[in-house]
Amino acid sequence: MEEFWEHWGALAYVAAAMWAFFEGETFVLVAAAAGATSGVVDPWILLGSVWLGSFAGDQTWFTLGKRWGSKVLLRFPRANRHAERAKELLDRYGPLFILSFRFLYGIRNVAAAVCGIAGMPRRRFALLNFIAAGVWASSFVAAGWFLGNLLGPTNLLWLLGGLAITIVGILLLRQVWRRRRGGQPSAGE
Repeated sequence: MEEFWEHWGALAYVAAAMWAFFEGETFVLVAAAAGATSGVVDPWILLGSVWLGSFAGDQTWFTLGKRWGSKVLLRFPRANRHAERAKELLDRYGPLFILSFRFLYGIRNVAAAVCGIAGMPRRRFALLNFIAAGVWASSFVAAGWFLGNLLGPTNLLWLLGGLAITIVGILLLRQVWRRRRGGQPSAGE
C-alpha cells in the first residue's frame, strides 16, 4: 500500500474514492494503516476521498433504483431477497436505516437502490446519504489509523485475511447445514 501511494501520489486518493464508490472497507483500513505507520497517506485527504466516493456510489444506486429498480429486481431473485429485507428495515427504521446500512453485511449493495424504489425524495436521501457516508468514512479511516499504529499494516492484513476466511467458512458451513436440513430457513430468517 505504501508503494502504491508513493508511486501514484494524488491519483491514489482518486483510486480510494473509486474503490469506496463500490465498497472499500478493507482498502480504507489498509490505506489508513499505511498512513499511520509510514506517513505516505494523509488521513484527511483519504477521509474526504472515500467520503465523496461512498456518497457518489450510493447516490448512483439510488438513482438507478428510482429509475429501473423494480424491473431489475424481478430478473434477479437473490438480489430481490436482499432488497425485501432492506425494504423491511427502511420501513421500520426510516432515516436510521439510511444512516447505518453501510455497516450491514449483505444489504449495502441494494439499500440505496431500495430507497429509490420506495420513492424516497431525492433531496432527503442525498442529505442522509451525505451524513452516513461521512460517518462510514470517518469510522474506517479512524479504525485503520488506530489499528495501523497498534498492529502495523502487515499484521492488519493478516487480521483482515483471517476474518475474511472465517466469514467465508461460516457462510459455507451455513449453506451445508441448510442443505442437510432440506433448504428450510431457520426460525430467525
